[in-house]
Amino acid sequence: MSLPKTIQPPPRIQIQRVTPQVDCGRYPVKRTVGDGVGVTAKIFRDGHELLGAAVRYRPLGATRWFEAPLTSLGNDEWAGSFDVDQVGTWCFRVEAWVDRVASFQYELRRKVEAGQKDLAGELSEGAVLLGVERLTVEAALAAPPGDRTEKTWSPTYGVDVDRVLARFGSWYELFPRSWGGFDGVRALLPQLAELGFDVVYLPPIHPIGHSSRKGRNNALTAGPKDPGSPWAIGSEEGGHDAIAPELGTLAQFEKLSAAAKKHGIEIALDFAIQCSPDHPWLKEHPEWFNRRPDGTLKYAENPPKRYQDIYNVNFDSDDWKGLWEALRDVVLVWVKRGVTVFRVDNPHTKPVAFWEWLIDEVRREHPEVIFLAEAFTRPAMMTTLGKIGFGQSYTYFTWKNTRWELLEFIAQLLEWKETYRPNLFPNTPDILHEYLVAGGRPAFEARLVLASTLSPSYGIYSGYEHFENVPAKPGSEEYLDSEKYEIKKRALDGPLLPLVAALNRVRRDNAALQYLDNLTFLETENERLFAYLKRTGDNTIVVVVNLDPFAVQEGVCILPVSTGLPPAYRVHDLLAGDKAGSAADWTWHIGRNYVRLAPGQSHLLRIGGS
Repeated sequence: MSLPKTIQPPPRIQIQRVTPQVDCGRYPVKRTVGDGVGVTAKIFRDGHELLGAAVRYRPLGATRWFEAPLTSLGNDEWAGSFDVDQVGTWCFRVEAWVDRVASFQYELRRKVEAGQKDLAGELSEGAVLLGVERLTVEAALAAPPGDRTEKTWSPTYGVDVDRVLARFGSWYELFPRSWGGFDGVRALLPQLAELGFDVVYLPPIHPIGHSSRKGRNNALTAGPKDPGSPWAIGSEEGGHDAIAPELGTLAQFEKLSAAAKKHGIEIALDFAIQCSPDHPWLKEHPEWFNRRPDGTLKYAENPPKRYQDIYNVNFDSDDWKGLWEALRDVVLVWVKRGVTVFRVDNPHTKPVAFWEWLIDEVRREHPEVIFLAEAFTRPAMMTTLGKIGFGQSYTYFTWKNTRWELLEFIAQLLEWKETYRPNLFPNTPDILHEYLVAGGRPAFEARLVLASTLSPSYGIYSGYEHFENVPAKPGSEEYLDSEKYEIKKRALDGPLLPLVAALNRVRRDNAALQYLDNLTFLETENERLFAYLKRTGDNTIVVVVNLDPFAVQEGVCILPVSTGLPPAYRVHDLLAGDKAGSAADWTWHIGRNYVRLAPGQSHLLRIGGS
């Protein structure tokens, strides 16, 4: 090993194991406005000098660094934090230094305490250090420490800061054509706001193709009145930047978006990168599409599902740059029209580099924009999409219905917490799980409580509140008479809505339900009972859910001493007001607490006055 090619010797201070960071700093960690960023590091130096350390941070592009102190925890461990107060990319680094004054005082004090009398040499050194002619022991020990020499710093790491909506929010998905178009949805906004929804997600609102249009129940031949699937985007009336005329005009859409914001609701649009055979791009840019050797276009497939009404774009096209720019421009068009939330269809089937570029292009000028990934795929791809900029993601929650499945599922989400935010949907237009099919109303209630209390972000697809659970055929996850292929007459009057409203109200009133990584699993001694505790500050919530939609289940909820709770305390059931004849308050204890729940029912308990 050759000597370092530097004038000065290498730094002697070591800064190791800086957290938080992802993949050695390749990707930023995620936070939302108002969050703290807890920073830890292992900092040490050879010898006995005393060290000081701080975290320095700033929004990317700012010229001024801010500083927050790091405190020594002993054994070379240091910790501190800083707050982020605006959206966008932030950066931070750990700095450490030798405090020569404190080091000198530490050495001098030890010698004085050991009874040494001849300290002339030490005091002469101190006089030079403090810039005085003569120095006494008393004056030396009284001098203020804080000198910074041998300053050393870590690499710089990133923090991707989103709006709070990226972390915490309640979503409602609906097809506008089943509610009277944009004006019909606008009339619905006061009720949706009263129910506590933060986001109304609309499937694609663009013109629908006629060629190979699907009929009812995914039939290959459409009838004359069949509206087609909204995901078959594009016709002679336009493509991804156009609006289906049967839904209304652009002015009506913008009126809907503005009205939603007045009610505290955001309209989320579906961004699906696919085209019907009638999309203008097929004539304008035929090179953007995949062709077989015989020249025919290859329609989309996800075996065993087949999408004869859709063509995928070719990301390996010779004009891939033009394709990327066109897709970016589509997003920017809708951002200019007031849309700041996008649910992205199947992003895991498109290049990661494309998404990293597109999200950076959009958020550089519009950092308030949030992208939700509909990515049901392998963990490495799901987490990578979070790392490169997606603010949220769908998850496999829909298929996790037993206690052990849920434990494994949530443990995985907690491992990914720095870069991946889950949005738990118990149903979607594509996914009707057999648990809901077989379990009926109790299953719907249990899944709703789990989704809304396990995760800060959750959503339901319209019809959930009516317990819609008839599959296209036994064993299928497709709905019979799916709304994807026909217009339904919808009304927001389902019998589950009082529970939806109660849960959304409780979520807003309790900070513990607005975070993911504050969760502790609790033992129940019954596999059909699932329990957990969530705590933020002095707000503590305990949730117990009967996962069995068919039978009453009895067991216990064990609160360990490690929770820090007192030996006995009062608990208040926040859902009791929505249950006829239900008691609301009990005294619970550290240790075992008896629980008895009807099929699919839950306790949502706030501890004490928190």
